[in-house]
Amino acid sequence: MIPFTDEELMQPVRQVIDKVRPSLALDGGDITFLTVKNGTVYVQLQGACVGCGSSGNTLKYGVERQLRMDIHPELTVVNVPHGMENQIDIL
Repeated sequence: MIPFTDEELMQPVRQVIDKVRPSLALDGGDITFLTVKNGTVYVQLQGACVGCGSSGNTLKYGVERQLRMDIHPELTVVNVPHGMENQIDIL
């Protein structure tokens, strides 16, 4: 169980996202932080990351790994496809 509220996680998650953003930019990609709900971080991959075959690995071994190391080991990351931003509550 994550000992933080979603609201408490917002700023630290933003900081970690900003920390990994330059690595994505090296390959022409980017990431947008959308929200945190029940310990799940919702993001949206941008640029060259959209549709890239390695995007799952980027999320798991790049973004999620960094969030788990810097904030809490139970955090998970979900990429929200473009056009589905309003559907986060049902994902």
